[in-house]
Amino acid sequence: MRKAIAGLPASRIREVANAGLGRSDVLAFWFGESDEVTPSLARDAAIASLQAGETFYSHNLGLPALREALSAYTSELHRPVEVERIAVTSSGVSALMIAGQLILEPGDDVVAVVPVWPNVTAQPVILGARVTRMSLAPRDGAWVLDLQALLDAITPHTRAVILNAPNNPTGWTLTHDEQRAILDRCRQTGTWILADEVYERLYFEPGSRTAPSFLDIADPTDRLIVAHSFSKSFLMTGWRLGWLVLPEGLSGEVAKLIEFNTSCAPVFVQKGGLAALSEAGESVPGLVARLQACRDTLVPRLAALPGVTVALPRGGMYAFFRVDGEDDSLAFAKRLVERHGLGLAPGSAFGDEAEGWLRWCFAARDPTRLVQGVGRLADALRL
Repeated sequence: MRKAIAGLPASRIREVANAGLGRSDVLAFWFGESDEVTPSLARDAAIASLQAGETFYSHNLGLPALREALSAYTSELHRPVEVERIAVTSSGVSALMIAGQLILEPGDDVVAVVPVWPNVTAQPVILGARVTRMSLAPRDGAWVLDLQALLDAITPHTRAVILNAPNNPTGWTLTHDEQRAILDRCRQTGTWILADEVYERLYFEPGSRTAPSFLDIADPTDRLIVAHSFSKSFLMTGWRLGWLVLPEGLSGEVAKLIEFNTSCAPVFVQKGGLAALSEAGESVPGLVARLQACRDTLVPRLAALPGVTVALPRGGMYAFFRVDGEDDSLAFAKRLVERHGLGLAPGSAFGDEAEGWLRWCFAARDPTRLVQGVGRLADALRL
């Protein structure tokens, strides 16, 4: 086995979840998914596809109809994106891995803004790259970027900079001014930007349909790859369907990589995604409104607990908080699930920078579950 693989850490979120397996009394908020099922339109479309016998290979880059729908969807939210720049993948994480395979060589230098979903920093390591972690800084519970420090870290030797915004787990988002500064710097150094914008629609600023995106400001020839997924905004985590927005002229190379990874996304899954896109104008804003209500139920109650530091996230589906005196997040998360039936993700799962913090996924159909969860946390803090 390669040393890089042997050295990859196991999921600490799974480690906490395993401590609660088989217990019906646990309120689980540890995984990054809503407890709502996929809307019926997408499920019915997938069933119809299977009933029609659509169980064969499709094009490496995805069904033409789905690529066209994704081109229209992206163009309506951002600058125009031609269908030739769209590649359908078997999940958002596969999209990120394929992007890495496209641009990274063993020994390349990568800068990643952290804390972040661990897959984002593990994938370059798997590919043999060296990752420099540039940490956001917590201020009164909110995590902020030292923009100048990031710009200074991007040099002509930096092959790629990886950014996830809105961010999992912190809820941090980029501004367009920050994105322009990063894009300008990367143009100067010849550095690729790999932007994980999976949570772009889960954005709570008034009057905004989407978080700021590099697609709002970049040219089609810029060294920018944007990864997306149907998992979050379309309630399709288990479907494993994503897509990439590529610079002009690279779709043929990506098609080869998809062939060598998964060959193609299943047709019935793509048909479900196509149906989900057809009702995105109603379903996504409705989901965002429900998530905002959940956020506004949870975060003030957390903030009212003694010793808890938390800020209102502008995007995503997570409250990221810490409790005074609880510096070992894995041990604390295990104690919460074992003794109090409360399942949260330890901050250390997202990097050493987040040790002592906990992530609470607030994507709940019933906000009363969130209130019950805060009650259990309050009980734990009183002991």
